[in-house]
Amino acid sequence: MIFPAFLNGIWTAALVNHLWQSTIVTIMAWLLALMLRNNHARARYWVWMIASVKYLVPFSLLIAAGGALRPAMTSPIQTHQLDAVMEQITQPYTQAAAQSIAAPVGAAPVVVAHSMHLLPWILPAVWLCGVLALALTWVRKWQRLRRTVRNAEPMTLLAEVPVLSSASLLEPGVFGIVRPVLLLPQGITERLSAAQLGTIVAHEMNHVRRRDNLTAAIHMVVETLFWFHPVVWWIKSRLLEERERACDEAVLQSGNKADLYAESILNVCKFYVESPLACVSGVTGSDLKRRIVRIMEEQVVNKLDFGRKLLLGLAATVALAVPITFGLVHVNQVSAQTANLAQDLSGTWQGTLHVGKDLRLVAKISKTDSGAYKAAFYSIDQGGGSLPANTTTLQESTVKIAITGIGAKFEGKLSADGKTIEGNWSQGPNPLPLTLTRATPETEWTIPEPPPVIPPMAANANPSFEVATIKPSKPDAPGKGFIVDGRRFKTINTTLGDLISFTYGIHPKQLVGAPAWVDTDKFDITAQPDGEGTPSQQQWKTMWQKLLAERFKLAFHHDKKELSVYVLSVGKAGPKLTKSQGDPNGLPGLFFRQLGALSGRNATMGEFSSMILQNAVLDRPVLDQTGITGRWDFTLNWTPDDSQFASFGVKIPPPTDAANAPPNLYTAIQEQLGLKLEATRAPADVLVVDHVEKPSEN
Repeated sequence: MIFPAFLNGIWTAALVNHLWQSTIVTIMAWLLALMLRNNHARARYWVWMIASVKYLVPFSLLIAAGGALRPAMTSPIQTHQLDAVMEQITQPYTQAAAQSIAAPVGAAPVVVAHSMHLLPWILPAVWLCGVLALALTWVRKWQRLRRTVRNAEPMTLLAEVPVLSSASLLEPGVFGIVRPVLLLPQGITERLSAAQLGTIVAHEMNHVRRRDNLTAAIHMVVETLFWFHPVVWWIKSRLLEERERACDEAVLQSGNKADLYAESILNVCKFYVESPLACVSGVTGSDLKRRIVRIMEEQVVNKLDFGRKLLLGLAATVALAVPITFGLVHVNQVSAQTANLAQDLSGTWQGTLHVGKDLRLVAKISKTDSGAYKAAFYSIDQGGGSLPANTTTLQESTVKIAITGIGAKFEGKLSADGKTIEGNWSQGPNPLPLTLTRATPETEWTIPEPPPVIPPMAANANPSFEVATIKPSKPDAPGKGFIVDGRRFKTINTTLGDLISFTYGIHPKQLVGAPAWVDTDKFDITAQPDGEGTPSQQQWKTMWQKLLAERFKLAFHHDKKELSVYVLSVGKAGPKLTKSQGDPNGLPGLFFRQLGALSGRNATMGEFSSMILQNAVLDRPVLDQTGITGRWDFTLNWTPDDSQFASFGVKIPPPTDAANAPPNLYTAIQEQLGLKLEATRAPADVLVVDHVEKPSEN
């Protein structure tokens, strides 16, 4: 089973690595904050803020930046050991580890498999529910605060931002990020003295100057996305504490008395409610008891000395340098791998061809000892049988694959990263778009197991049909066919004349003295041989000879007669045929994709001339004088005329004037096959029928 990418793909590894990296940065921030505990709170605040922002900035962006710098370098970095160490530290969780989850081992595999199947859908759903719940809660609180601000009235008070007076019991706070306002509760001037109110306003103006509402909102985004990670909530408490402490330090350093300021905060806590959102900076946040103690003790805050400034600078440099350096080092190896991959077609490719229904195609490409490519296609939704390609080439980024046996071609462009080939599949006049994607062992489709190979029948065997069923064809059924399926031979809509022509390799005009029904009555025949093994072509014909004699009572004798014939020979430029990769002792594959579109696979020239040209297409016998031996793959496309395909009982459409129309048969044979077909008269063997009967019952 192929699990969703969330569980066994790169997304899981990327997420876990990001959380790991961010957690490491948080630990580093905590150590830095400890070392700066006697310094200004604002320094510690920004250390924690950087830890928060790290959750929104994955190291992969910095690694990509390092990769972008790589071409500008004059000398490459070749430190593979450093590369391995950096990858282990920054990306300890690999895609392989994620995929191992998808293959658990246990005592109850069915239950585990079912749970693992649901897990990729449950986890994202739980995460999304948490995000929505948190976001909706904060939105509702923000809307209530916004209504409070809208209902507030302007107040005359000297401050750096507009001041509003609200009837609510909310503590004094700064509302807004772009255009902040200071919101004070009504009657606060009666509950606090002018001096106390001045310290509260000073505290809030420090929030405005520091942009605390903006930084708090940024961390709220982090909390929303990573609500499941407890470290994120710990960072929130650290930010809130250091934010308020930084403002406290600023208020005291501006000359306000500690006891007055502490009393002001306590009075606010006594009469008013704390702000419900961190992005609305108030007065009473953080641990109130610890704040009051620090304020009253007026602890001396040390400025950052040179050593601590150097430490902070070094930490920032390391945080940036590690991923960028990793990108510089790692990209050299990745680029080399990508370049090699882009220049090498070897591997498994797959894509879906849309032809009314979806057909999944798999192409397995490898290299021969000479360095040339060889390929085989598998149509998963059509049984998964192998279709060896005759030619497979890669020139620059252009990929061309030809499967001559079925008249198919694929041509496309290899992407720069060597992962896709976008092109067209042609098997007829209308090309279809097809994109092949390089598959991995985890993503490649399973090719159906081929049927068991039946060994060939013994060469000295003299088989007969053990079972033969002969039925009249459906009236007016178009076309005809001879089909070999393992050890079963079928004919569809064939006359006795067709059977004699096939069995003895003659043209219908070479059959003399037969009654009229021999060429009119049509039969569907299914026959299976006795003995064991797959018969050869000659053994099939031997069995058909016996069947014709037994079931049709066929008797004949040979004679010679001068007839109009065609002679097939080699053209001046030589043959243009492709050596077949099929079984040299196997049967030919000769079929019409449509009238005038022939695909030949594993066929001899004798089979092409007798089975196709002579018995299916032309109106006279064809003599093979090519002298070409062996088995070949080829395609032949031509525009037929009304003198051809008479045995098919179809009406040939009138020739088209289209510029891309195929040539006539004679020109096509010369241009596409390098052969020549000429009409002449010559003595030919004829079969004179002495006796024949309609077939006996099954």
